[in-house]
Amino acid sequence: MKFRLLVIGLLLITSVMWMTDRPSEAVPAFARRHEFSCTTCHNPFPRLKAYGEEFAGNAFAPGDQEMPPRYFRDVGDDDLSLLKYVPLAVRADLYFDMRVDVQNGDNSSDFKVPWGLKLLSGGRIAEDIGYYFYFYMSERGEVAGVEDAYIHFNDLFGSPLDIMVGQFQVSDPLFKRELRMTFQDYLIYKVKLGDSQTDLTYDRGVMLTAGFDFGMDLYGIIVNGNGKGEADISRDFDMDKYKHFMLRISQSLGPIRIGLFGYYGKEELYSETDDSFWINELNMWGPDITLSLGRAELNVQYLQRRDNKPSLDTTRAQSPILTHGIIAEAIVDLLGDPAKIFVVLLFNWVDSDSLESGQEAYTANLTWMMHTNIKLLAEYTFARVVNGEEVKEHRATLGVVTGF
Repeated sequence: MKFRLLVIGLLLITSVMWMTDRPSEAVPAFARRHEFSCTTCHNPFPRLKAYGEEFAGNAFAPGDQEMPPRYFRDVGDDDLSLLKYVPLAVRADLYFDMRVDVQNGDNSSDFKVPWGLKLLSGGRIAEDIGYYFYFYMSERGEVAGVEDAYIHFNDLFGSPLDIMVGQFQVSDPLFKRELRMTFQDYLIYKVKLGDSQTDLTYDRGVMLTAGFDFGMDLYGIIVNGNGKGEADISRDFDMDKYKHFMLRISQSLGPIRIGLFGYYGKEELYSETDDSFWINELNMWGPDITLSLGRAELNVQYLQRRDNKPSLDTTRAQSPILTHGIIAEAIVDLLGDPAKIFVVLLFNWVDSDSLESGQEAYTANLTWMMHTNIKLLAEYTFARVVNGEEVKEHRATLGVVTGF
């Protein structure tokens, strides 16, 4: 704990020094560095517009303009790309919610302030090479440390191929959890069965992407398969000899984008109770679709997961364990340009042979952009099923999200 506090203190001191030295270059990192509004890339933040997707896919540089003057410091070495100032940004999420569980007769209220506090940095470190990371100084009251952290090689050797190496969310080529507008999460991406360590959130590895002028995008991912946990006694992050693989293809057809992905892997699991090792072989697949109609957008994802042995539990059938999930999300801009008020409707459904994994939740969110970088939200979620139990839970959430 003392070490973590020391790290946080050093990061805060360093960030204050940067901001004091050059306030106009400090934060928000990209907007201030390139001298454009946050709305150039986001609508609203953190949700990306098409230009924002292009900016991120271009290794965090605009494709329609030159890099800002004096972006790099000239030290007389043509082969050294040294950022003149390291860009920093801060994001803070603060919530208050109330919950009523009709099934069990329980109710609660809670100040989740702050729910999350991030220190972010990203940008170009050389021609066609970018970086991005953020440090969670507080996530649900704990120091979560580094989550996203990768180096991005853009248009490798003049081809449309990009390579990202580091830590990222496996679901990023599908629908990005970090960019959602709701407090409620995309639940199927977080499902882990039994003793399995595999889901579609954070992992370490390599992501290859290629985009084509006719609207097709291809993704290939190779990851450890066991998340972003700490290294073991041998200083290894991967706990077994297996790697996990994902492929995805998507095609834009006017206002419609359709996609399909497949995921395969094996993992060696261990039970301390039985002092036993076994292999779980798993695969996931599913289609998705996005329909963009001016001020409205619809996103739908279906996912099926199959595990042959995620647990040593002998009280239920072991082969296979099937899990099905759906995410359906509608986003509507009520006022148009300038975009100030949004309504988001989100449906989560998970059904699994592993009974404790069942989920069913309905969410309605109203978001008001008080300022370009400050939004207020009011959200209601009715959860009929949580962790496989019928609960009939009502949750109302008020929140403030800001980046600066």
